[in-house]
Amino acid sequence: MKNFINSIFNTEKFAGLIFILPALLGTLIFIIIPVICSFGLSFAKWDLLNPIQFVGFDNYKEIFSDSVFFQIFWNTIVFAVSTSVFGVIIPLILACILNSKIRGSEFYKTAYFLPFITPMIVVGIIWEWIFDPNIGMLNHILHLNINWLYDTHFAMSAMIIVSVWKLIGYNMVIFLSSLSGISQSMFEAAKIDGANSFQTFKNVTVPLLSPTIFFVVIITAISSFQVFDLIYLMTEGGPLNSTNVLVYAIYQNAFEFFNVGKASAIAYVLFTIILVLTLIQWNLRKKLVYNEE
Repeated sequence: MKNFINSIFNTEKFAGLIFILPALLGTLIFIIIPVICSFGLSFAKWDLLNPIQFVGFDNYKEIFSDSVFFQIFWNTIVFAVSTSVFGVIIPLILACILNSKIRGSEFYKTAYFLPFITPMIVVGIIWEWIFDPNIGMLNHILHLNINWLYDTHFAMSAMIIVSVWKLIGYNMVIFLSSLSGISQSMFEAAKIDGANSFQTFKNVTVPLLSPTIFFVVIITAISSFQVFDLIYLMTEGGPLNSTNVLVYAIYQNAFEFFNVGKASAIAYVLFTIILVLTLIQWNLRKKLVYNEE
C-alpha cells in the first residue's frame, strides 16, 4: 500500500495536477458553480434579501411578454452585427495596406493598436468629450449640431463607432500575422497574370485569409453580444433604452431592480442566442472557409 501511494505521488501526472490545481479551483469556484447557481435562480424569485422562492417559468414568461425586452434584444442584435461587420472589414483593409510595406507602417501598427490596450474608462471619458454637443470635437469638425449621446437616433451609432474604433487594432494585428504567413509568390503570380489590386485582394488574399476571417468574425460577434462596460460608462442604456443591451439589462435587473431571477433568465437567453449563432457560423465554415474539409 505504501509503495502504491508513493508511486502516485511520484508520477508526473500528479505533479502536473498540482500545477493546474489553482486554475481548476478558480474555474470551479468562479465559473462552473455560478453558472449552475444562476441556472437554478432563473426559475426563482429573489431580491438578495428575502428567501428564494421557486416560480417555475414565470421569469421567462415575464421576459417574453415585455416589450422593453424586445427593444433591448433588437439593440443587442444591431450593435453586435454592426460591430462585427465594420470591426472585421476595416481591420482587414488596413492590414492589407500595411502589409504592402508602406512608409511608416510600424508607426501606424502601433497607433492602431493603442486603443485596444487603453482602459475602457479612459476611452469612455475621451469619447464622451468628442461626442459632446457643445464642446465636442466631432461636431466642430463636421460642422454639425447633433446630440450624439442624448438623441435616440444617434446614440447607438455613437456606441458602434467607439466599439469598432477600439477593436480595429486587435483584429488588424491578427490579420497581419496571417498575411505574413502567405507566400509572396502567390501575389507575384497574380500580378504576372495581370490581376489588379482589387482582383488580387478578392481572389487571392480573401480566400487564403478565410480561416482567420472566420475566427475573427466569431470572436468579434461573441464579444459584441457581451458588451457592458462601454454602455455603462457612456450612456447607462439611455436615452429611453435606445442603447440598452442584454448584458446591461442583466446588471440592471440584478443590482438596480434587485430581481436576480429575471436577470438570470435574461443571462440564459443571451447564452442561448450566442450558442445558436456560433453553431450556425461553425456549420457554415465549409462554405465560407477556403479548403475546409
